[in-house]
Amino acid sequence: MKIGIVGLGRMGANIGRRLMNNGHEVVGYDRDEQAVKDLVADGAIGASSIDDMRGKLADPAIWWVMLPAGPPTESTVAEICKTAAKGSVVIDGGNSFYKDDIRRAKTLKEHDCHYVDVGTSGGVWGLERGFCMMIGGEDEIVRMLDPIFDALAPGYGTITRTPGRDEADGEDPRAEKGYIHAGPAGAGHFVKMVHNGIEYGLMEAYAEGFDILKGKNSDKLPEDQRFDINLADVAEVWRRGSVISSWLLDLSAIALAKDNALEQFTGKVADSGEGQWTIDAAMEEAVPANVLTAALFARYRSRVDHTFGDKLLSAMRFGFGGHVEMPQ
Repeated sequence: MKIGIVGLGRMGANIGRRLMNNGHEVVGYDRDEQAVKDLVADGAIGASSIDDMRGKLADPAIWWVMLPAGPPTESTVAEICKTAAKGSVVIDGGNSFYKDDIRRAKTLKEHDCHYVDVGTSGGVWGLERGFCMMIGGEDEIVRMLDPIFDALAPGYGTITRTPGRDEADGEDPRAEKGYIHAGPAGAGHFVKMVHNGIEYGLMEAYAEGFDILKGKNSDKLPEDQRFDINLADVAEVWRRGSVISSWLLDLSAIALAKDNALEQFTGKVADSGEGQWTIDAAMEEAVPANVLTAALFARYRSRVDHTFGDKLLSAMRFGFGGHVEMPQ
């Protein structure tokens, strides 16, 4: 299939490369000309603008927008929508607010076009490991796009199949490959939003735990109760057979192995909005979300009062997504 990708940043470019590695054609555009040149060097067709991309795509076209949520995505989708041929598909693979997806889908439908929201997880590792995707949109369109999603997904890999999961009982086999059709427009980003809210909680648990381990050598404690614990070794041993092993712990182990003190990080932890949206949804639904709320507020607190745990949060964010800390 031929697909145009708008936004060739940390994830957009690697989405293009993974698609090309699996036999798809990619037309790429970014305001950064060097990003376009880099993708062209790997086999893509370069474009200098949205209009230029339009002439290099088939009609109806498939557009994948991989830009920050809010105005950048909003304006780009609107620009594509203005002159898109009937039947064209606009995919938003960023972290847009799901209510914006619902609105955009209605707007595109008025132009006889289709809108698909794809919550995409995998960060800077997606080219190698594949991207986990949570998809919202019309069933017929999502199935038409399946070759794209199948190419991007991690696939079955070496993960043991879940006992009791049987396709004959109506379970969608795509989930085991690393992607799902979550429901109509907005459902994909809603699931990804909650995914990121959970991510906040998991990361905060690791951060607080390692902060406690580090604090055991504090001069606030009696000398005979102090332990100088090697945090890198703890992270490493927990990766191997522990019930709290995870990719986030893997990233923590990598960061601590490089520097036990995490000196390159200040501990001012940024957030991209999904944590707050998750808490907003919990409030709308009257669902208690104690851990996720505390994790979100811990990030806010980190911007005025930093701990070692906050440095570990920043290290994990940098590890999976290349996210930089908030400016001083």
